[in-house]
Amino acid sequence: MYLGTNFMPPVIHPTQQIVNHTFSTTVVPHIHPVHTTTVNHHLFQHKHFCPQTASCAEEVCNQQINCCNPCAAPMPATLPAANALPNALPGGPGFGPGMGGPGFGPGMGGPGFGPGMGGPGGPGFAPGPFMGPRR
Repeated sequence: MYLGTNFMPPVIHPTQQIVNHTFSTTVVPHIHPVHTTTVNHHLFQHKHFCPQTASCAEEVCNQQINCCNPCAAPMPATLPAANALPNALPGGPGFGPGMGGPGFGPGMGGPGFGPGMGGPGGPGFAPGPFMGPRR
């Protein structure tokens, strides 16, 4: 037994809004005249040369300073450097006893220092705020 198809009343939804946009293009010519002038510049560079000769000389000095123990034996004399000039050899004229270098007095202090190593601690060293006995 066929009873047939049942129907319900229709469901009505709100109206959907659709907007179509259209575009058009209009060309408006704008004319801007331009004139170009080329200016050529030329520079004369007057270069002056001065040929000159030059020479070079080297002097080598060595100084050995024993900062370890003021009572230690002096350091042994050093051999001349490989590129030392003949008149800069140790023990030559102007070298006093010690290791101060040419014209220095006894000791190892250097110019203006007396015997020994230039006073307590060496040249330029004096008791300061951070020096004192170590605990």
